[in-house]
Amino acid sequence: MKAIAITQAAADGNNIPSLTEIDLPIPTAHGRDLLVAVKAISVNPVDTKVRAGFQGDTPRVLAGTPLAWCSPSVRK
Repeated sequence: MKAIAITQAAADGNNIPSLTEIDLPIPTAHGRDLLVAVKAISVNPVDTKVRAGFQGDTPRVLAGTPLAWCSPSVRK
């Protein structure tokens, strides 16, 4: 699956140039979880501001409630 991640720290705190599309394994749905296919997402300004303090060079995937703006379809 594809994900958007901050891939390196920015000296000025502006991580937008470091947003990169990366590949991750497809997760497995368990219990009451849903596995959805997402056709489009929106990276909102809050997504970058909340993560402006990113330090280091280990990719940090943008995920969770801030990326709730998407166009999903249920797969499982």
